[in-house]
Amino acid sequence: MFTKGKGMQFYKMSGTGNDFVLLDNRDGTLNADLSALVPALCHRRNGVGADGVLVIERAAGADFRMRYLNADGGEVAFCGNGGRCVAWFAHAIGAAGPRMSFVAGDGPHAAEVAGSRVRLSMRDPRDIRLNFLLDLDHKGYAASFADTGVPHVVVPVAELDSFDVAGTGRRIREHRMFQPDGTNANFIEVAGRHHLNIRTYERGVEDETLACGTGATAAAVTAALRGLADSPVECATRGGEVLTVHFRRDGDEVRDVELAGDVRLLFTGEWAEN
Repeated sequence: MFTKGKGMQFYKMSGTGNDFVLLDNRDGTLNADLSALVPALCHRRNGVGADGVLVIERAAGADFRMRYLNADGGEVAFCGNGGRCVAWFAHAIGAAGPRMSFVAGDGPHAAEVAGSRVRLSMRDPRDIRLNFLLDLDHKGYAASFADTGVPHVVVPVAELDSFDVAGTGRRIREHRMFQPDGTNANFIEVAGRHHLNIRTYERGVEDETLACGTGATAAAVTAALRGLADSPVECATRGGEVLTVHFRRDGDEVRDVELAGDVRLLFTGEWAEN
């Protein structure tokens, strides 16, 4: 990864507004502990700037292993938009063909790259809870929950454009119901049987992001199980782009979930070794 006189090569990508730094560690030269490097890379003023860092490594029985670390340096099991970006990245650097399999912290995934479009298989949602009362500062919200690789709360709201996503999202993230690890928080408007508008507060970033793939998946799945939506569900994100969630309804369960959307390579560069 490092050569004399040169820095660490990185790619900067966007997946529907989620931005990431991507690193190729197939040669194993990166330190396993990235808790100091990642916040430096992700810093919006003194670094590259990103919501998180994606690392690909060698894996037995798959094209590669994906690691995902949030901007605060904490490693989490998965990221949907990150998974789509890492699939494109792996194909671009010759680590995988256009159809590939890889492993992440939440298990195996498959992906298909077609130009800028990436379609990604997601883990079946777990721990689904529908339409429960979530008390925040003596104000109740009708919420749902699904673990789609990482935990997500979904709350339907009126006037999504003016809703306080950062403030309310932070309180949900820190709510006693979801401790000790916390949760992500999504706020949605149902715009039709196949259309949702969505805004997301992400733990680890500790702010609203322009999009969240696992959040869009949780929103689509819980809306379908509440009888409000049908597959495929197009989720219009804060960044103005659309994520499409495909799934098969099987009674009270959802299976064969896939997340599709565009990705973009923004630039490549070298990170100076300090």
